[in-house]
Amino acid sequence: MSQGDKSSYTDKQKRKAEHIESSERDKGRSKDDAERIAWATVNKQDGGGKQSGSGRKDS
Repeated sequence: MSQGDKSSYTDKQKRKAEHIESSERDKGRSKDDAERIAWATVNKQDGGGKQSGSGRKDS
């Protein structure tokens, strides 16, 4: 991964980012751009890495 530590993400979030990155690569984007878009999308949808249980803010 190009930037940042992705260890705080769940397996589901990592799979989602891989899928988005693959889709972006199919559209002709560079690897770096596809990866950036994928993680930005995961962060926007899920609010970042792992979330705690009871105090979690729902979107």
